[in-house]
Amino acid sequence: MDFALPDEIISMQQAVREFARNEIGAVAADLDRAPRFPWETLRKMGDLGLLGMLTPPEYGGAGLDTLAYTVLLEEVAAVDAAHATIMSVTNGLPQSLLYKHGTEEQRRRYLPRLASGEWIGAFCLSEPGSGSDAVAMETRATRAVGGYVLNGTKAWITSGGEAQFYLVMAKTDRAAGARGVTCFLVEKGAAGLSFGKPEEKLGQHAAITTTVTFDDCFVPEENVLGQVGQGFLIAMAGLDGGRIGIAALAVGIARAAYEAARAYAAQRTAFGQPIHEHQAIGFRLADMAVAIESARLMTQRAAWLKDRGYRTTSEAAMAKLQASETAVAVTHGAVQVFGAYGYTKAYPVERYFRDARVTEIYEGTSEVQRMVIHRQIYRELGR
Repeated sequence: MDFALPDEIISMQQAVREFARNEIGAVAADLDRAPRFPWETLRKMGDLGLLGMLTPPEYGGAGLDTLAYTVLLEEVAAVDAAHATIMSVTNGLPQSLLYKHGTEEQRRRYLPRLASGEWIGAFCLSEPGSGSDAVAMETRATRAVGGYVLNGTKAWITSGGEAQFYLVMAKTDRAAGARGVTCFLVEKGAAGLSFGKPEEKLGQHAAITTTVTFDDCFVPEENVLGQVGQGFLIAMAGLDGGRIGIAALAVGIARAAYEAARAYAAQRTAFGQPIHEHQAIGFRLADMAVAIESARLMTQRAAWLKDRGYRTTSEAAMAKLQASETAVAVTHGAVQVFGAYGYTKAYPVERYFRDARVTEIYEGTSEVQRMVIHRQIYRELGR
C-alpha cells in the first residue's frame, strides 16, 4: 500500500498500471527473446504523457512532480524494466538539464519533441575507459569557427542509434579537470556521429545500448548547453533526479518478482500444503515485502524532498542504493521460491532476475552510492 499518495496520483497510477499490463505486458517477453527498440509502445507512452512527465506544459510536457514520476515509473518497471529504463533516461537528464540550463530557443526547439515522444533523448557521459571516473573522459571538443568539433567515443548509451537527441559531455580544457567539461546538444544525423552495434547484455534487452562515436563532429555554438566549462557540474547536479528514477525502477522490478513469487507460493504445494505455509518460504516472502516497502518509502521521500526544493544528494543515493540492492535480492529470492521453474523461461522471474542486476551499476554503482553517502555524512558534520 502506498503511503498517503494524493488522489490524483492514485488515479494516474491505476491508469498507467492498466496500460502497462495490457500494452507493454503483451510484448515484454518477446522483446526480451528477440530484442528490438520498442517504438510502437513508446509512441503510445508518449501519447499518455509518460515521456515528458517532468517537463512543463508550456514546452509540451505533463508538468508532473517527482513524486508522481516515481509512482508511474514503478508501474512501468513492474511490467518491463527495458521500457522503464528508456522512459527514465529520456524523461531524466536530457529533458531536465535542457529545461534548467537551456536557452529559450533550445527549449522551444527540443523539449516539445522529446516530451511528446516524437524524439527520444540520450545522455552521453560514460566512456570505454571512464565510467564512474567521469573526469577522466577522453572525448574532446576543440574550438572551431562558429562552434566546436567533437572527437571521442561514449559507451553504454541507452537508446544509442535510436534516439534523435544526444546530450554529450566533452572536454574543452584538458588542464581544468572537472571545470574543463562542457555540455553539447547533438542531433542524430550530424556529420561525424556514428553508433556501434547493440551490446549483448544480460538483461533489459529492448533498452538498446551502444557506443556513440564522434569523428570530427561539428556542433554549432548555439548548441552549447549552459556555460563553457560547467558541463560536469551540470551533469552531477542532475544525477540526484536520475538516481531517484532508477530507485523507482528498481522498486518496480522487485515488486513484480515478489508478486509472482507470492502467487506461486499460494498455488504450489509440497508435503501436503501450499509452500508459503512452510516457514522457510513464508519468512522469505516476509523479508521481500519489508525490503520493498522500505525501498519505496525511501524513494518517495527523496522525491518529496526534491519537489520542495531540498538538496537530495544523500537521499537520492540512499534510495538508489537500497532499491537496487533490494531488486537484486528480491529477484534472487523469487527464483528460489519457484525452484527449478524459476530457472526457466516458463515464468518471468528469470527475466526479472536478469533485468535487476544492472540497477546496481547504472546511474552510479553501489560503490559510488556508498562513496556519495559517506561524503555527505561528513559534509553535514562540517568536516
